Amino acid sequence: MIIVDDVLVSNELKEIYFACNLKACKGDCCVLGDAGAPLEEEEIAILEDDIDEIKPYMTESGLKVIKQVGIFEYDADGEYVTPLVDDIECAFVYLKDGISYCAIQKAFLEGKINFQKPISCHLYPIRLSKVGTATAINYHNWDICSPALISGNNIGDPLYSYLKQPLIRKFGAAWYDKLVFNFEKEI
Repeated sequence: MIIVDDVLVSNELKEIYFACNLKACKGDCCVLGDAGAPLEEEEIAILEDDIDEIKPYMTESGLKVIKQVGIFEYDADGEYVTPLVDDIECAFVYLKDGISYCAIQKAFLEGKINFQKPISCHLYPIRLSKVGTATAINYHNWDICSPALISGNNIGDPLYSYLKQPLIRKFGAAWYDKLVFNFEKEI
């Protein structure tokens, strides 16, 4: 583990090679699990503001859930998460060619909104947690991502490099440069 500013970073971010392979995993990280995607408090307001532009990309079942419970729920720990359809898939999921995609990201890519998607989704397969007042970054090992590990080993980019854009989005470019410096000096 290294510390960059007040962020605890697992060494797995440099040891694991990862590249999403949607053809193999079918986007199952959006439809499996025991809770929706973690949401930061400020993301709730953004989603509330953008929901009308996101709705055209959502499924009927996702729209029904959003109408019933709103754009967020609480998980077992009382944290904000995206709501689920039938306690299985994220309400913001839509299918195309048998692959699960994000309606939020689709609205972003179509230029309808300025919010790409929840940062927890953008950062996946790493998860953020609190350790006292610090933030910890850890790799979430889930067997559905096995194809991504194979692809990552073939491509040759460590996880911190593969997730450069979302890491910069969350922590800033200067922080990311410090992360790279710290990981590279250990080589």
